Amino acid sequence: MDIWAGLAITFGTFMAMEAVTWCTHKFVMHGFLWYLHRDHHQGNEGFFEKNDAFFLIFAIPSFLLILFGTLNGYDFKLFIGIGIALYGLAYFLVHDVFIHQRFKFFRNANGSYFKGLRRAHKMHHKHLNKEHGECFGMLFVPFRYFRENRNKIL
Repeated sequence: MDIWAGLAITFGTFMAMEAVTWCTHKFVMHGFLWYLHRDHHQGNEGFFEKNDAFFLIFAIPSFLLILFGTLNGYDFKLFIGIGIALYGLAYFLVHDVFIHQRFKFFRNANGSYFKGLRRAHKMHHKHLNKEHGECFGMLFVPFRYFRENRNKIL
């Protein structure tokens, strides 16, 4: 497989992961696996949360796709796995580092995109239970949160 096809698959997978994340967050995390996600909304005592188990739910398929994608040269599975892994890294940086400040980086990022992300995630966390949620995505949030920030600046 040539590099351009691999890059296209990686980019397409990265973009598709936002939809996968939205669906997983809404129907799995706020559905039948709420018992793992609950502590993320209602708080916990330690650094780790049960919610962190979702890292493995996404990391294992990514690892396996990368592994099996390299066994017979570099085929499409490798690039799908890389796309999932890159989305996982972006999710970690945005969600755990930037929004929840589990690690003390990116504290002063105050551009309109970052303010919109924070606002949308805050609206998601105003619901302490699994019902009546909103803003289930991570990197692409509704435009109204960006407009709200722009109007506050103007």
